[in-house]
Amino acid sequence: MANEKVAVNAEDASTSDAKARSFGSDMEAETTVRSSRSSAAISGIIAAGAALAAGEFAGAFTSPKPGPVTAVANRVVDNAPSWFVEFGKSVFGLSDKVALVVGTVILALAFGAGLGLASRKSRHFGTAGLAAFGMLGVIAIGTDAQGTWLTGLVVCSFAVVAGVLALNFLLHKSGTRENPSNQLNSSSESVFAGSKVGSATAGTGGSPTAHSRMQGRRSFLGWSAAFGLVAAAAAAGAQSIRSRSRTELARKAVEFDPSADEALAQTEVSSSLDEVASVPGITPLIVPNDDFYLIDTAIREPLVDIDTWVLEITGLVDEPISFSYQDLLDRAETTAPVTLSCVSNEVGGDLVGNAIWRGVPLADLLNEAGVKPQATQIASRSVDGWSCGFPTEAAFDGRTALVAVGMNGEALPIAHGFPARLVVSGLYGYVSATKWIKEIELTTIEDFDGYWIPRGWSKLGPVKTQSRVDTPSRGTELVLGEEIAIGGVAWAPNTGIEKVEVQTDEGQWREATLGESLGEDAWRQWYLPWTPTKPGRQFIRVRATDSDGETQTSDMTPPAPNGASGWHEVPVIVA
Repeated sequence: MANEKVAVNAEDASTSDAKARSFGSDMEAETTVRSSRSSAAISGIIAAGAALAAGEFAGAFTSPKPGPVTAVANRVVDNAPSWFVEFGKSVFGLSDKVALVVGTVILALAFGAGLGLASRKSRHFGTAGLAAFGMLGVIAIGTDAQGTWLTGLVVCSFAVVAGVLALNFLLHKSGTRENPSNQLNSSSESVFAGSKVGSATAGTGGSPTAHSRMQGRRSFLGWSAAFGLVAAAAAAGAQSIRSRSRTELARKAVEFDPSADEALAQTEVSSSLDEVASVPGITPLIVPNDDFYLIDTAIREPLVDIDTWVLEITGLVDEPISFSYQDLLDRAETTAPVTLSCVSNEVGGDLVGNAIWRGVPLADLLNEAGVKPQATQIASRSVDGWSCGFPTEAAFDGRTALVAVGMNGEALPIAHGFPARLVVSGLYGYVSATKWIKEIELTTIEDFDGYWIPRGWSKLGPVKTQSRVDTPSRGTELVLGEEIAIGGVAWAPNTGIEKVEVQTDEGQWREATLGESLGEDAWRQWYLPWTPTKPGRQFIRVRATDSDGETQTSDMTPPAPNGASGWHEVPVIVA
């Protein structure tokens, strides 16, 4: 009887050990499956990143045609509803395009993670998904204003191959097998079988040891990091290749005759001697190119091959005509200071600047083509597909209206429209300031709407009279009884600034001293000495009056749909 009890107890103990080993093996197998999932997701993310980087790298050699990321982001900009555009501007401000590109990349990487997980069932899912991924890029590049279908096919094929190779290699290194639904059962059965046979199988084909799994994991992570670094290097290389483009080399080779530089130098010297211009903190009379505001819809600045580029004048004209870049350079003898402003500029904002532009009068070019009487609108398009339009009379009413090729004594920077752009005084940029221009079409007001018009902005965009306090800045702490200089700029293109007035401490309006006038199309600097006599929070307000005697309104309105209005107000602290 005792022997029977011992046998029963031994059998029970053996059964308990087997159950414990079975439970442990199930847990181990489940951990293995979870590790397999994370490795597959990482493989997909790295593969998607490799595809994006390879596409951008290949696309850099096709410049000025865009890479896949830029092309997809361009399609979003071109087709996004107005609410999406306004949301992006309100949340990200001037970084909205960067946010769009980053968002595009994040979505692509998330898609890659899904492909990696799907590839655990079958490698065909990953290959098919990356092929579809590439097809999206082909369509984006093929429909881009600067792209072609052939370029899209070549670039995106390169991207897909890189992505598929990366995905399959990393999945192999991770040890991820296809049909993972069988992994848990097979792993459990293998371990359970090993428990019956005994420890002798541990080194002869049982479940992988923890040490071997750790080694495999480290190898996989090492390869993943290597692929990630290569992808990052390829993306950086693409950017470097584009920055050293033929376009930039061609731009740097342009030299204007000394008279233009001399006129700019004289303006800078005279302004430096001006009492108002020397006020600390005031915006320069001529804003340097690197500091001039930048607003456009281009995800990446278009690069134009000047050897093949032409400006075409078409539409309601007697004879369509075109001009090469050299044609424009040979005729670019007009220089003029013009203040440009973005319609999105808030009251007191900095989306406004004054520069000396060099180019060919738009009226001269239009007269050569012969404008028909029914042409009531001048439409223009850029090489990247952006468009705008303004009344034809604006080219002939005496204001400055140029096809500009120079800015502040040098060829237009690429960011500001090289090789040529429109500069039209008195009109907001969204209806007139086409950068990287390729076509001017004479049409009618009824037959054409520029890019921003269907998105809720006004058809006409005359610049409103505005003034701004540059110094002191918002929240500055001032000393009671100590004199300071209040200064800023004011603009009223086409009419000019006649007077600027400043109000402090809710008191009387006082007339400020105006700086040098460069003409009615350019802004004017102004300043007023002030000694605060009351402690506490004070407000500085400014208003301008144009040469027609019209004082800017105090009614505060937002930029949409036709430009902000109101007096700029700056709070300061007097102690």
